[in-house]
Amino acid sequence: MNYSTIKKAVVLSMVSVLGITAANAQDTTSTAMSSSAKVFGGRAQYRTWSLGLNAGVLAPVNVLGGSNDFSNWDTRLGYGATLRKQFGHAFGIELGYLGGDIEGNNEDAPGQNDRTSFETQYAYHGSIMGVVNVATVDFLRRENNVNFIVKAGYGIAGYAPSYVTASGVNVDWKGVAGDNNDEDYVQEQFIPVGLGVKFKVSERVNFDLGYNMYFLDGDNLDGTRTPANSNDKYSYAYGGLEFSLGSSAKPNLDWVNPVALMYDELKDPTLRQEVEALKGRVSTIETTVSDLLKDSDGDGVADKLDKCPNTEAGVKVDGSGCPLDVDGDGIPDSKDSCPTEKGTAELNGCPAMTSGTMTGYNNIQFEFNSSVLRTSAYPTLDKLSAEVRANEALRIQLDGHASAEGTEEYNMQLSKDRANSVKTYLVNSGVAANRISTRGYGETRPVTSNATEEGRSQNRRVEFRQQ
Repeated sequence: MNYSTIKKAVVLSMVSVLGITAANAQDTTSTAMSSSAKVFGGRAQYRTWSLGLNAGVLAPVNVLGGSNDFSNWDTRLGYGATLRKQFGHAFGIELGYLGGDIEGNNEDAPGQNDRTSFETQYAYHGSIMGVVNVATVDFLRRENNVNFIVKAGYGIAGYAPSYVTASGVNVDWKGVAGDNNDEDYVQEQFIPVGLGVKFKVSERVNFDLGYNMYFLDGDNLDGTRTPANSNDKYSYAYGGLEFSLGSSAKPNLDWVNPVALMYDELKDPTLRQEVEALKGRVSTIETTVSDLLKDSDGDGVADKLDKCPNTEAGVKVDGSGCPLDVDGDGIPDSKDSCPTEKGTAELNGCPAMTSGTMTGYNNIQFEFNSSVLRTSAYPTLDKLSAEVRANEALRIQLDGHASAEGTEEYNMQLSKDRANSVKTYLVNSGVAANRISTRGYGETRPVTSNATEEGRSQNRRVEFRQQ
């Protein structure tokens, strides 16, 4: 039997079985999935292990063609077994074993080399391949019945070739193989590549047709090396049965239709009830969170934690929602002009201050909205200048103040300008500038009430402090 005839026979048988199975599938009434498997339920809900047994034709050629050491090849029986773990609907890992013999001859080309025929016996042949489901004939049906697969991987084979020379001498490699010619079998690596189609027979069994090509990492499969030193190749066309292992209560992952499962899940009334219940729980949680975050007085502290729930807008509060009063004088910091010093309500939270803080010196007074020194201030400043210049260890601080007319920002700047006016006079009189510091307090430290003009006049001042 020649190579072309075998190839046509294999193709014809595959097409025939495919047509019969597809026809049967079309006659089968679609039913709902028999299991409670969920599309997002994980592999544990499926049978994922399968054991296969197969038999077919072994040949020292493949459908891709190429040169061969012998002109003719004989069809020999091959047989194998597989163990597969399916990791998903479309991918699995398969361990494979192949057994049998390979034969060929040079009857049609007796002058091709000095050998008339060869026979190779396998001692072992193992491979590991990734198996990919690339297409399903009835993917749109609720249950799949036909899968097309491709696979590729890696393998190791041990074999003993023998050949007959033109003079009738039989040369056997068994026992003289290996680098030292002392091994029974040649050991070589190979790359397996395959195509196949699976037909579902029952929930436990499927019928497989396939064609594997093996690309050997050596030119010794037939005991003959060509001058071109091209690596040998061979193939295996097979049919067989594959049995799904595991609990019968679980479906086989091979035949799962994810689209149908997802549709069933979305239409499952139990799921809808769970979704509605979940919506209710989310709504309740949102309401609870909204209540916890409610802040009626807008002070930044939620009502459930607010011990002073009616705080006025803009008032700074502590962690319990009550107005801050750092100095404990009973005046909230937001209304306290001197928040770090105990004071009185009449002075906006500032303490009363006596005038002339340096012994023997009166405060320098200023006109309304002015930082210009009065001439009446000169004697006091001249006296102070003389004392500071006479005492090199003396350092002074000039504190500027203002009455309460105008804005706080304006009065703060005005108080600084008044202190700097006094400093300028003292520096011009001979006092070193680095012995004088200035501070402005604005309207925050009145010596008396700003309710009267007399009180406001006393508050427009610069005081002297010894550092």
